[in-house]
Amino acid sequence: TSSYASMRIYCCKHAVQCLVLVDNVIESRLLGLVERTKEHALFVFTHRRMAITGEDVTLYDIFPISNDFAVVEVFKCLSRDISIGADTRVRLNFQDGDLEVRLPFGSHSRLFLSEVNKAWSVKREGWNELKREGRHDLVRQSSHTASNKATMLAMPQFGLRDNLIRCELLKNEDIYTYLENFSFFIGTYNVNGQTPKESLRPWLGSTSTPPDMYCVGFQELDLSKEAFFFNDTPKETEWMKAVSEGLHPDAKYDLVKLVRLVGIMLLFYVRNEHAKHISEMEAETVGTGIMGRMGNKGAVAIRFRFHNSDICVVNSHLAAHIEEYERRNQDYKDICSRLLFHQHDPSLVPLTIMKHNVVLWLGDLNYRLSDLDVDDVKDLIAKKDFETLHSYDQLKRQIDEKAVFVGFVEGEIDFLPTYKYDTGSDQWDTSEKCRVPAWCDRILWRGKNVRQLHYQSHMDLKTSDHKPVSSLLEMGIKLVNEESYKNTFEEIVRSLDKMENECIPSVTLSRREFHFIDVKFMQHQAETLTLHNDGQVPCQFEFIQKLDERTYCKPWLTANPAEGFIAQGGNVDIDLEVFVNRSTATELNAGHQQIEDILVLHLDRGKDYFLSVLGNYLPSCFGSSIQTLCQLRDPIQEIPLETIRELTLSGDETRTLIIDKPLDIPKEIWQMVDHLYRNAPKQGELFQQPGLRSEFVEIRDCLDTGMPDSLPGSNHSVAEALLIFLDALPEPVVPFSLYQQCLECCSNTSQCKKVVSLLPQCHKNVFNYIAAFLRELLKHSTHNSLDVNILATIFAALLLRSPTKQDLAEKRKTQEFFQHFLVQDLS
Repeated sequence: TSSYASMRIYCCKHAVQCLVLVDNVIESRLLGLVERTKEHALFVFTHRRMAITGEDVTLYDIFPISNDFAVVEVFKCLSRDISIGADTRVRLNFQDGDLEVRLPFGSHSRLFLSEVNKAWSVKREGWNELKREGRHDLVRQSSHTASNKATMLAMPQFGLRDNLIRCELLKNEDIYTYLENFSFFIGTYNVNGQTPKESLRPWLGSTSTPPDMYCVGFQELDLSKEAFFFNDTPKETEWMKAVSEGLHPDAKYDLVKLVRLVGIMLLFYVRNEHAKHISEMEAETVGTGIMGRMGNKGAVAIRFRFHNSDICVVNSHLAAHIEEYERRNQDYKDICSRLLFHQHDPSLVPLTIMKHNVVLWLGDLNYRLSDLDVDDVKDLIAKKDFETLHSYDQLKRQIDEKAVFVGFVEGEIDFLPTYKYDTGSDQWDTSEKCRVPAWCDRILWRGKNVRQLHYQSHMDLKTSDHKPVSSLLEMGIKLVNEESYKNTFEEIVRSLDKMENECIPSVTLSRREFHFIDVKFMQHQAETLTLHNDGQVPCQFEFIQKLDERTYCKPWLTANPAEGFIAQGGNVDIDLEVFVNRSTATELNAGHQQIEDILVLHLDRGKDYFLSVLGNYLPSCFGSSIQTLCQLRDPIQEIPLETIRELTLSGDETRTLIIDKPLDIPKEIWQMVDHLYRNAPKQGELFQQPGLRSEFVEIRDCLDTGMPDSLPGSNHSVAEALLIFLDALPEPVVPFSLYQQCLECCSNTSQCKKVVSLLPQCHKNVFNYIAAFLRELLKHSTHNSLDVNILATIFAALLLRSPTKQDLAEKRKTQEFFQHFLVQDLS
């Protein structure tokens, strides 16, 4: 013990908050599993109420895991709240006594106990008599009573039982739950980069009684370049303080979660008395800006369980401009597909937005009024004919066409459009652009037992060119009847006891061979496998690794879901998805890898099934090297695969034999840059506004096949295609071998020029060509609003990619390096 206590640095492998019996008093502690040179111990810490840093915890006691250590009892006490489930009580024996702890129900506790078990097994390797049916049993003494069956759920090896019980509890939820109404205040405000200048009470405190919860979303919190590129802004604190001071004065609230992506921020407050019923809180963000990464547009979201209801809240800022409704539709679909919440139990598949009882969606959705000029709109507003005006609303039309927000509900709009006003007034936009008024700021919901009590804008607030919007929703939340839950739980466990070990699980597969034809770069393909449980018992399945392989499938392939369970007589659809991105394209382009794999589908306590995946990949300039492309005068799909393979395998000397005179730069780069040079020097938001995915597909096919002769699509789509091309290069324009030199000389112009002179000739040509093009764009900055900082930030990240993960300091140095080539002609 003394050797552990004297350690200055140790590795805390796993930790969990628990309740410990200390001098007959139950107190909260942090329990950590600590490893030191293959020795393990349990560290017990006291902690402050909200432990965040090491200063918030104090070492209380140490219990070495030695030969005398044992877990002598594991049993569960049924909790009143199913969101907590059944707490796990554990009694641990040590050389000098024992320790009783209570762990919260869930995967985190099961994982902790599993790791403790592993550490103990290292010490007690010879205890094979504790194996039962081929598995280590963590429990020395355990009576098989109905109430004690829940103890098995603490152990990872009983994952199937856990899933079965969860499923049965879900199916029988109506037996042990009842609805109780709670009020949710939903607010959205695009603040146009402003700081708080007035109280938010007229908006947030507008309800007659204090709401139970607040979900408050902001957009355009900070429009500075610093916030855009580094996601860092002091305005987060300023607006958070303004919100806290603006909440309803007749109740006290806790800030449960804050999540922000650049200027999109979501704050979640609950009344003090409800905080203890919030669990499983997660937050995620998705950027839908240029290359699908930049966070100037996108969404932030939270999900949580309140009592027994799962709720997801999304705050989004979609693409701007009246004509870009298709881009807004694409942003919405991207957010729905890419925003995934990882569950506490790693064996469970991530949750999508729609996998919740209720979804609340708010934000500046940016849908405008179509087919009306500004005077017609203002005339209808003056008449307060909102019903007629709403019929021209793009969001309404897209919902009616089932293009977006299928299954969502929006309340009746009987308030003025919330955009665009002269800042500091209630006057419509009087600028030169004279924007058509529109309901950009919206609140929708999806789910049962939701009733809207009000939906309104708040004209009193004049800080921004938008007006804030609020919706008060009354939501029926599922609460648990303790006695009914206990009876249901025990009945499920009893029925599982009868069924266990009676039958071997079995499934029927709809097919065992899958063919993916003409797979292309960044173009998704999917085939569906249906599993039918034709056995006598529920079964658990998962795709498992093959011998000597690290994952269950090739990196271009995924199975969704990759694991799960099927009730008796039930079906599960599994999507086998192929998607080639920058990390997998290079090997496929060169023919070093093929669209070919074998998947092993394993049934728990059952047999394995083998699935064959075959297909062909169409080579692309995206993901091919600069050297290879400079050797190709024809489009890459007209080149024999054997020639491409020879180019990628050969050295520089051999490459010169493929064609007499290599191209100075890849023709694909020339096509994209030349297109932008001729058509887009004055294009606003170039390299900042994303293009359409459908247009990228056309541009890719044009570059890869040579048809048509000129590039299709908008300037924004061509610009994004250029960025994707540079990002997909297997070796960046500045090779990895020179990356460190670039960092070291970033502040010295002549030294930077010297490093560029060391680049391979074709890389140097590309570097100088792109830099010259960007300098040309800067000559038109009054029209395109580009400046050196914006271009250096975007292009440095692509031309000077780090061979390892890049930190903020390195990122700034690469930008400083590239800026030298934008402010003067160094060729």
